[in-house]
Amino acid sequence: MRTLVIGIDSGTQSTKALVFDADRGRVVGTGAVRYGLLPGLPPGAKEQHPHTWRSAATKAVRQALGEAKAAAAEVKALGVSGQQHGFVPLDAKGEVIRPAKLWCDTVTAPECDEITAALGGPAAAVRALGNAVLPGFTASKILWLKKHEPDHFSRLATVLLPHDYLNWWLTGRAVMEYGDASGTALMDVRRRCWSKAAIRAIDGGLEACLPGLMASDEPVGCLQASAARALGLGTDVLVSAGGGDNMMGAIGTGNTRPGVITASIGTSGTIYACADRPVIDPRGEIAAFCDSANRWLPLLCTMNVTVATEMVRQDFGMTHAEFERTARKAPAGSDGLLLLPYLEGERTPNVPAGTGVFVGVNTRTFTAPHFARAAMEGVILGMNYGLRRLASLGVRPAQIRATGGGAQSGLWRQIMADIFNAEVVTLKVSEGAAFGAALQALWCWRRARGERVGIEEITDAFVAVNPRATAVPCPAAAQRYVELQALQDATSKALRGVFAQHRAFVTSNPKRR
Repeated sequence: MRTLVIGIDSGTQSTKALVFDADRGRVVGTGAVRYGLLPGLPPGAKEQHPHTWRSAATKAVRQALGEAKAAAAEVKALGVSGQQHGFVPLDAKGEVIRPAKLWCDTVTAPECDEITAALGGPAAAVRALGNAVLPGFTASKILWLKKHEPDHFSRLATVLLPHDYLNWWLTGRAVMEYGDASGTALMDVRRRCWSKAAIRAIDGGLEACLPGLMASDEPVGCLQASAARALGLGTDVLVSAGGGDNMMGAIGTGNTRPGVITASIGTSGTIYACADRPVIDPRGEIAAFCDSANRWLPLLCTMNVTVATEMVRQDFGMTHAEFERTARKAPAGSDGLLLLPYLEGERTPNVPAGTGVFVGVNTRTFTAPHFARAAMEGVILGMNYGLRRLASLGVRPAQIRATGGGAQSGLWRQIMADIFNAEVVTLKVSEGAAFGAALQALWCWRRARGERVGIEEITDAFVAVNPRATAVPCPAAAQRYVELQALQDATSKALRGVFAQHRAFVTSNPKRR
């Protein structure tokens, strides 16, 4: 009988599942279900209903089990990776009160300012939490609910994050592990505990709604009967702590000891490293998260990656393959066509009111190849802003491990290598977050059996680099991107006042229906 574990990655655009055979060290089944955001919301608002994630997880797991030809008795453990920061409000009966506000929702910028002021200002907030209070994080979403939907807030009994909600559905237990909880802006990441000051800044009764915190190597529990029936599994399947998608991506890419840096290219773009101590950015631009292996995860996040490239691809009516072929026709630097990719606002740098801006449009650059390549370059330049900030805090890459959908593209990898000026490698298992969830589940299951095994031993054994998909910097292109980076940075700073004016204009002139 095989020893199988399941990893689930519940994301913004889809839920993916994989079945990993721990005896043979290989993925034996996969499944995926796509979905979208709730339509018709105001500018900056991004929401999904948590029941969508439950339904998608059920279908994706059943697909993966079918492909693996797995018997229920072979599955020993399951782990969940989820999009970070989303606010799932439950009432006293465990029912979802309203759709979840997601990580990419930027309408809570005023609430961020209010919480930050209550903590004594930006510097004091970083001292109290280890992190700035940003619109992407969960705290401001709770205060938004209190201010804008008081009837819903009055029913609030439990605050969960997306992956915690799936764990609750799977086991009936509401908890948060340190990694995902550190992205709420409610937690003191240095001491791994809830911040009473941040809680008071929102509501005195909020503390009673926050679940208990747990370590990353502990199980949440076993599948409850209803979830076991839905998935076609037994009630003896262990459910690990799970974590946020970035924390699980770190495990899935072998980023479990200092020295490795992971870059995730998906809807958003993230770069993160493993650290033995908290890495606190006094500016609050780099997130000082905990990881999901009982260490810390300094992380930068940009909110717009495939958001930008998909916009260009769809507007030009291209398939994904046509888009990459088209982008290759333009030179590195796109002849000066530059995208400021703040289509959904931005988190690093913190420009929640930002919009997308193309600079350098002229008769030479107004072509599909230039716009396609400029979209790819613009989002990686945006990520590089944060990577340089990470380097200033002492975290410097020699090698970057790429994961996510963009990592499968040779052009994406080369642009990353040239802009980051570092070797970019990929992994044999490309779905880093789902794979990380499976490996954490295996770690948890083995520890529950009495083995004294570290997560590094698990990742050393099963995470492997794909030598056929490595990119190294081209010196000429790298120098061109240094100049383009300076241009993007200057443009971003110059337009921030304009962005605020534009947001005010859009808010005062809503779309007519």
